[in-house]
Amino acid sequence: MTVRWCAGAGATAPGDRPKNEDAFLSSGPVHVVADGMGGHLAGAAASSAVVEAFRELTDAATVDPDDVVLAVARAQEAVERLSERVGGSSGSTLTGAIAVEHDGQPWWMVINVGDSRVYTIEGGVLSQITVDHSYVQRLVERGDITPAQAEVHPDRNIVTRAIGDGIRDFDAWLVQARPGSRLVVASDGLMKALSDARIASIASLAGEVSLAAGRLVGAAVDAAASDNVTVVVVDTLHAHTDPDADPSPWRLWGARGDDDDTTISGRRRESV
Repeated sequence: MTVRWCAGAGATAPGDRPKNEDAFLSSGPVHVVADGMGGHLAGAAASSAVVEAFRELTDAATVDPDDVVLAVARAQEAVERLSERVGGSSGSTLTGAIAVEHDGQPWWMVINVGDSRVYTIEGGVLSQITVDHSYVQRLVERGDITPAQAEVHPDRNIVTRAIGDGIRDFDAWLVQARPGSRLVVASDGLMKALSDARIASIASLAGEVSLAAGRLVGAAVDAAASDNVTVVVVDTLHAHTDPDADPSPWRLWGARGDDDDTTISGRRRESV
């Protein structure tokens, strides 16, 4: 099997920030976005190091889930080395979708650390795959606040997990690769500026992936995006996973329960 059953493209803009600390990679089977921790040392360098950890997978004929696990480990180690060099704490989110082969079947392996997101769009309907590692998400899950309240909560910029914070676990799901489905991978600057309905409308109607990514970023900027905005849009072209195929044990990799042990006070982004 070849991984060339997908096509993706990305776009980025600084938004209302003096520097763009986001980075993305959309090539071959790899489609990832990283958001450097604003307010941390070397945020841009951290996000760049994260995406570069996946570079060697872009020319691979096939990728399996273990290859992705190793790439995440490389990203973690690279950011930890960066922190040592700059004499402080650097960090980045990581989210994305990698085309993998598992048990002879093509899958999207969706990964996440932090509060960047991956969505899927089918039939014009937008669904969020990833779950934010954030303080407000924790409050939502406990029933303390609603998702609408989370969008305007004063602590919405606190993440509870990041690449570089010493926690090695990450979330991952295997998602069926269905022709015609579209994935949107984005830093949180997109969600701060555009509603889910607006994201779905633009991504569904834009057509070609590079046009869709550019229009999403442009719409966020037009909406006075207060943060860096990065979007990768990727289409499944012709792969098809057997509907009876079982992705176990890769349905979820990592233990989100460890979030409660994370020191969140050191992960606050710049105010927006």
